Amino acid sequence: MTATLTGPRAGTPTDLLAHARSLAADPARWPATLHFDTADRWYTRVCDAGGHEAWLITWLPGQQTGWHDHGGSAGAFLVVSGQLREDTISSTRHLTTGIGRRFGERHVHRVVNDGALPAISLHVYSPALVSMTRYELVGGSLRALGVERAGADW
Repeated sequence: MTATLTGPRAGTPTDLLAHARSLAADPARWPATLHFDTADRWYTRVCDAGGHEAWLITWLPGQQTGWHDHGGSAGAFLVVSGQLREDTISSTRHLTTGIGRRFGERHVHRVVNDGALPAISLHVYSPALVSMTRYELVGGSLRALGVERAGADW
C-alpha cells in the first residue's frame, strides 16, 4: 500500500517516500544542524504541515528504536547516509544510503543501525504521529508494553 499526503499544491497526492526523498535532497530545508548523541538516537521534526510530518533521525552504531507501531499513521523512511536494518515479525531488510521503505497504518517494526558507521534517516508520517505503542518480542509474538503520546513522551 502506498500512503499519500497533501503535497505542495493543495489536492496533489504525494507518495510519502517521494516526500522523504525530496526533503533529503535539500538539507537546507532541515531546521537543525545534525547531532549524534552517544546515549540515544537524536531526532528533530523537519516539517509538520498538510496532515503529515517528517522527522530527521541520527543513529550511532548499535542504536535502535525497539519494537513499535505508529499509532495508526502510515509512513515511509529513507536512509540518507549509512545503513539501517529493519526487523518485522516476519522479515529483516537491510537498507543503505538512498534506499527507503513505505509502510501502512498497522506496521510494527524495529530499526537498528547495525553498521560500523553513523547513519542518518528521514521519516514521514501521515497523519502526523499522535501515539506509538511499544512492544516486546516474546516467544515469536509481540506483547504491548505501553503507549507513548506525542507532546508528552517525545
